[in-house]
Amino acid sequence: MKKNILIVLLIVLALYGRSFAQTGQRITLEEPRKTGGMPLMEALDNRQSIRSFSRDELSSQDLSNLLWSAFGINREDGRRTAPSARNWQPFDIYLIMADGWYVYEPTDHSLIRLGEEDLREYAGGQDFVRTAPVNLFYVSDYERISAVRPEMRELHSATDVGFIAQNVYLFCASEGLATVVRGAIDRDMLHEVLNLRPEQRVILGQTVGYPDSR
Repeated sequence: MKKNILIVLLIVLALYGRSFAQTGQRITLEEPRKTGGMPLMEALDNRQSIRSFSRDELSSQDLSNLLWSAFGINREDGRRTAPSARNWQPFDIYLIMADGWYVYEPTDHSLIRLGEEDLREYAGGQDFVRTAPVNLFYVSDYERISAVRPEMRELHSATDVGFIAQNVYLFCASEGLATVVRGAIDRDMLHEVLNLRPEQRVILGQTVGYPDSR
């Protein structure tokens, strides 16, 4: 009897440990600043892709504002800064930075640390991704896109990610940051290193940082 109880306890502890490892440390972001910034028409005029980045880390306020602008909650009913077909909200934003890799949790505007490794070598083939401070990856969860044909899942994912990426472009234009969206990424490798589920798909990457002043 005691042996059976011990076995059960060991199984529970193992499952708890695995759950904790998946959940990771929750890091509360600063309250995003939702006022100010550049007028929309000026931001559109300044929107561009930049592939030269400073190695300096983004400030905690800039990182908070960036993630909220990308796909944060802007209404009490939980809807977001970017539209989503049928309000499925299928996307998660994963971040690869020098001090580890994370996933953005918009419900309480926080980051969940998934690991402490610097995975920027897997973030893309261009040299700048290995030294830029933030690489965002937009991951669609097909489980949230229900009751549609497979090709429609792909269509809605492709459409919704464009809205999020453009939010990031306009935020960066407004705040004087550099960014470029990237489709040339090794999705299979990223799927593995980010420990994604089979139903999750890496759609696009986007690098963000301060412009290289050299």
